[in-house]
Amino acid sequence: MSPLKKIYLAVSLCGAVHPMYWFLTFMRESGSRLLRLITAWYVNVSIRYLTWGLTISAISQTVWILTKTWLRHNFLVLLEIPSTFIIGASCRFICFCRPDRSLKEY
Repeated sequence: MSPLKKIYLAVSLCGAVHPMYWFLTFMRESGSRLLRLITAWYVNVSIRYLTWGLTISAISQTVWILTKTWLRHNFLVLLEIPSTFIIGASCRFICFCRPDRSLKEY
């Protein structure tokens, strides 16, 4: 594996673990109430801006994933859609180093 791919893998793992840690911390503190999480997204203008920015980037990534799946018939990358919406847009799996390849080739 090349050094760039190792860096990419490390950053994608950080992007998966770090947001999930804060999400689980918030859910433990709020008693697992999803309504409190949604309310926190709209506390002030700056948080609202970030919420919409992440939502738009998640939608654009989903369109990109579906397009790549349609063109390349690489159905493994469809696993990125749930990870984008559950974990966040900061989580990218290693199969996006080269979207036309599957994970077996790494």
